[in-house]
Amino acid sequence: MFPPQSYIINIMHHPKYFFALLLGGLSWLSSCLNASKVSAASDNPVITSIPPSALFYNMKAVTLQGDIVSMADFKGKNIIILNVASKCGYTPQYANWQKYYDANKEHTVVLGFPCNQFLGQEPGNAVEIASFCEKNYGVTFPIFEKTDVKGDTQGEIYQWLTDPNKNGWNSDVPSWNFCKYFINKEGKLTHFFGPKIKPDSPEFVAAIK
Repeated sequence: MFPPQSYIINIMHHPKYFFALLLGGLSWLSSCLNASKVSAASDNPVITSIPPSALFYNMKAVTLQGDIVSMADFKGKNIIILNVASKCGYTPQYANWQKYYDANKEHTVVLGFPCNQFLGQEPGNAVEIASFCEKNYGVTFPIFEKTDVKGDTQGEIYQWLTDPNKNGWNSDVPSWNFCKYFINKEGKLTHFFGPKIKPDSPEFVAAIK
């Protein structure tokens, strides 16, 4: 169903909202085109001689409950980092990644970072997000405070994930909610996956063997 004519006219008379809507639409279109994207370290030249793990394991993040967690706590495990949202078409992936975490938690951890940069699809505060995740999907893997995953206010961990000079090769920034980054047991970023990729997707299964 199309928006009411009065709504369209109202938007057109407020350039700030019009351009915000336009940019949001372009971002959504880009995400559709890159929804199944997979990038791998093995296909890209190494940019830096600094061991990326040295930088990654020095970083910390704050959980929704206010606990400070060091990435060094996950040494020796595979790490899957994804930017999450509660009001997105990909939100049901919470269930997929919780199931994957339950089956692989001895050697793999899933880390969720809520983000409100994609059409405002994560508007809640920490308490609301935690309640939503537990009530609707039984999420037990770590969920951290809301963070920006792109732009000038990009969080520290996402700066590392998207800067080749820090992670060694990758420059892919999340195109939408539920993009994934795979870090192996040695702390090396090995893969980026678009939002459509799930744990049972052939691309993911093949990549992490």
